[in-house]
Amino acid sequence: MTPRFPLLCLLSVFLGLAGCAHYQLGTEGRLAFTTLYVEPVANKTLLPQAQAIVSTQLRDAFIRDGRVTLVNSAAEADATLSVTLRDYHREMTVAREDDTGLARKFALTLGTSCTLHDNRTGRDFFAKRTVAVHRDAFTDSGQLQAEYQVLPLLADSLAQKISHT
Repeated sequence: MTPRFPLLCLLSVFLGLAGCAHYQLGTEGRLAFTTLYVEPVANKTLLPQAQAIVSTQLRDAFIRDGRVTLVNSAAEADATLSVTLRDYHREMTVAREDDTGLARKFALTLGTSCTLHDNRTGRDFFAKRTVAVHRDAFTDSGQLQAEYQVLPLLADSLAQKISHT
């Protein structure tokens, strides 16, 4: 072992710690508002159970993000988020080996239209912005059961995407 080795080890540890000194958990983006009212999700699809699940996941996503405080009415909020479920459809992506007329896997899509309204100025930050997510569902346990099990995953992905929008 050369005398330079301990010095190089000490230098690399020092540089490694110095690189982590300014690390900050979460996002650094600042928003134009501090309080947010999330309206109950409206549903224009043929998926009635999605409304409650998406509403819950959406509120949870904003709580986890931590940059805004959720309030219980539009009168208390700096901004109001409106979300409408507009699209739910499935596309067959894989057929069964024993019967090509039956699906083994579907690609499910859940799409929304979102509006973020500034309650202080009366203007929209954005209006009717389309946000959509996709998930695969395997129908081995039945199509209805597979779609029912994938719905919370679709709702969580959608909530994350909307909260980052």
